[in-house]
Amino acid sequence: MPIATPKPPLPRVVIIGAGFGGLSAAKALSRAPFSVTVVDRHNYHLFQPLLYQVATAGLSPADIAAPIRGILRGPNCSVHLAKVTGVDPKEQTVTTERGALRYDYLIVATGARHAYFGHDEWESAAPGLKKIDDATTIRRRILIAFERAETEIDEAERKRLLTFVIVGGGATGVEMAGAIAELAKKALAADFRSIDPRDAQIVLVEAGPRLLPAFAPSLSDYAKKALETLGVEVVLSRAVTECDGLGVVLGDSRLESRTVVWAAGVRASPAGKWLGAETDRAGRVVVNSDLSVPGFPNVFVIGDTASVADENGNPLPGVAAVAKQQGQYVAKLLQLRERGVSSPPFRYRDYGSMATIGRSRAVAEIWGLRLTGLIAWVLWSVAHVYFLIGFRNRLVVALSWAWSYLTFERGTRLITGAEGATEPPAPSKMRDAA
Repeated sequence: MPIATPKPPLPRVVIIGAGFGGLSAAKALSRAPFSVTVVDRHNYHLFQPLLYQVATAGLSPADIAAPIRGILRGPNCSVHLAKVTGVDPKEQTVTTERGALRYDYLIVATGARHAYFGHDEWESAAPGLKKIDDATTIRRRILIAFERAETEIDEAERKRLLTFVIVGGGATGVEMAGAIAELAKKALAADFRSIDPRDAQIVLVEAGPRLLPAFAPSLSDYAKKALETLGVEVVLSRAVTECDGLGVVLGDSRLESRTVVWAAGVRASPAGKWLGAETDRAGRVVVNSDLSVPGFPNVFVIGDTASVADENGNPLPGVAAVAKQQGQYVAKLLQLRERGVSSPPFRYRDYGSMATIGRSRAVAEIWGLRLTGLIAWVLWSVAHVYFLIGFRNRLVVALSWAWSYLTFERGTRLITGAEGATEPPAPSKMRDAA
């Protein structure tokens, strides 16, 4: 009787990060002949493009997140909940707070955080928007500002409380500014007695000459006019030189505000330091045409962590579509490589860009078409609902948006979190209770 030959072990793939890039790679490999381990410090995948709606009380965090284990149900895929502290590409190990993981292939998809251009001390005064905790922090600050303005008797302090500054005129900044304006001028308009939320001043500051620099100039102009229609003051060609708990400095003038939101730039994770690899100015790892790290053909870096240029030499944008395509590409490359087949270089397919400004207002560039207004807003809404993970999230978000569209209400105006941990300093004077 012949002796059964044991099957060789499956190639081990470790994926660091369960964002768009890491999750796309994991899903593509979960039923392939690989042993896949996804490492993330959180147990959920976050749909970052809608974080601003959590920050402005439009959606709940659970509406835009889904458990990683519920998404990756393939027989060869496991999830390791831990914080990564380092990578040894020579020994082929990933070090976490719960021990080391060995790999045959490594995919680094650790994303990015907001950048303060050498002024990290500004973060406490001007939080950015990359995580659920960031969104709930900003939501708390916005709502607390209105609550404190209601009982503040000092006019200067009340004005600071009712002034909201967004730094950065990219898609996140434009969407935040429009959402705060609609929150103040519609959803909260009838909720207070001593103040009128419609008097709130929303200021969007952009260091460059126009908003949405990644879009065509005509769409930038439309976005500016649409924001101004909502009551947003747009300040262009003015960079923030100082930032603290009382506002920002623009050149030689000061803009006082208790609530500042940072949307002006990003920096990559410390993956470049882990790998000892070359990085660009934003800390992104410079990779080969197949997204591998020079000198380590079994290590791949994707998404916001990677510095990749298009066919014209321009850097690829840090958007979900790029990360997802890169994750799918690496997954296919590994399957081809195991069969001894080479893979062509990565090529990004640009299907268009979209940004929303507010109710029935958006801009879109799709297949060479430039769209604005209601049709762009409908396309933006459909696309974002479609790309959400899970039927429940799609249904809840669609119903929430429909209700908000009909009633102008926002159902998640909850002030949560530790008192004093995520809010500006308390005003000095308060109105006596009636």
